[in-house]
Amino acid sequence: MSAGETLRVGDPVPDLTLPDTHGTPVTLSELRGEPVVLVFVPFAFSCICTDELCELRDNLATFDDAGVRLLAISCDPMFTLRAWAEREGYEFDLLSDFWPHGAAARAFGVFDESTGHALRGSFLVDADGVLRWSVVNPRGTARPLAAYREALATL
Repeated sequence: MSAGETLRVGDPVPDLTLPDTHGTPVTLSELRGEPVVLVFVPFAFSCICTDELCELRDNLATFDDAGVRLLAISCDPMFTLRAWAEREGYEFDLLSDFWPHGAAARAFGVFDESTGHALRGSFLVDADGVLRWSVVNPRGTARPLAAYREALATL
């Protein structure tokens, strides 16, 4: 996808490989066969990002019951994400888009070049790697859990 392009529902999503909080690579194309929700967040430990991911943590059964794997992605380093996950008790993978900095966020059209962080973008990818739903919220605006529930109901 070139600069300025955005993903649309029905498009195949770009592949990505990012390290989890222990440095283990997670490759999106290797997860085919199960739907995935990608949740891009601007900064580990920030108030809105923590609130959003804690709400997802507290409602993880919503994703599990739908057979959907939840992956949170930030441009923070792996070690920062590990500390954040341990502090908050996140039981889903946090992936580091630190280097090349923001490459995954760019591929999904949610990298803010002026500040060097991901925007609040969420993407539901079906088992075949096709985008089924997405939302990108403005700076400072959390994504409601109800939006995820509505998207999961479409699977």
